[in-house]
Amino acid sequence: MKNASLILGFIALSAIQSGYADENIVVNTQQIQALGITTTALPAKHTGEISGLPAQVVIPGNQLFVISTPLPAMVEQTLVGVGDSVRKGQPIARLQSPALAEAQRGLLLANVQTQLARDNLVRDESLYKDGIISESRYRAARGFALETQATLSERKQALRLYGMSDNAIAQLQAGNNLSSLLTLTAPIDGVVLEKTASAGQRLDAAVAIFKIARLSPLALEIQAPLAVTHNIRIGALITIPAHSASGTITAIARSLSGSNQTILLRAIIQHGTENLRPGQFVEVSINTAANSVAQWEIPNSAIARISWKPVIFVRTSQGFRAQTINILNEGAQNSVISGTLKGNEKIAVGGVSALKSSMMGIGGGN
Repeated sequence: MKNASLILGFIALSAIQSGYADENIVVNTQQIQALGITTTALPAKHTGEISGLPAQVVIPGNQLFVISTPLPAMVEQTLVGVGDSVRKGQPIARLQSPALAEAQRGLLLANVQTQLARDNLVRDESLYKDGIISESRYRAARGFALETQATLSERKQALRLYGMSDNAIAQLQAGNNLSSLLTLTAPIDGVVLEKTASAGQRLDAAVAIFKIARLSPLALEIQAPLAVTHNIRIGALITIPAHSASGTITAIARSLSGSNQTILLRAIIQHGTENLRPGQFVEVSINTAANSVAQWEIPNSAIARISWKPVIFVRTSQGFRAQTINILNEGAQNSVISGTLKGNEKIAVGGVSALKSSMMGIGGGN
């Protein structure tokens, strides 16, 4: 019985080959059944969407801040924890730093020297006008006054970098009250993502303590196969169906990644950011309908390659016709294609290898 089926298949295949002309394969219903060829209607026209692309949620670079110790210090108290929302200027930690007191002492010394230099300049200017002192001495006094003023400005700027406000600096100059207490504040309205220090810990200068970020909008880094990127444009709509989020493409990289030969796409998510978390891996869909290219999503079993060109076999009144297509997005089970199709055709999804063998045997392809 098995041998009879094989013989029938070879007879059917011979009949197919003998009736083949150009890209049409003549085959009747009995031969289709013998070769196990099955067909299905071409799915409804695709909406112009590339789906199932892997992506990772990231924070835009201009929305992430790292707060570090400006001076060697000991952590006296941390005032916020991971996940807390903070407001700009809100105290987030208190440190004890003898180096801060030393910097304040330097400011007070520079302040005194500046005042003395100003007084000396006023006196020497009067003496110079009266002809009592030489011009060189007057110029020296003026240069020293400018130098001390520059030193004072430098000391003030250093204290600003260490976290002191202009009001606190003014109070220090007025009251001469040194303090080793250093208060760190939030630079933006945001959320604490990381906290790497605790009370009692001694830290060197420039050691990161907090990471604070603004989590709306968020960004995406999408890995897309090179074959699909020619249909993607900056500004294209993207969606994350599983998390009800959406946004737009903002950048398309010009080079391929070395490991998996994909193109990096960057996107910004404006809607639904509350459903996402930085570092999360998601699947996204990219709308390409604006390119007005007719697209269909079909099973991979319907696609054959003749002379390295992808084709599908379209049912005709006499059998099948090989139709060249373009693969826009090749997935594990289905692929998105485009081609010269009306949309109401039936295509072969089973027994495609038999049709391909017929075409290769007569057409001389490979």
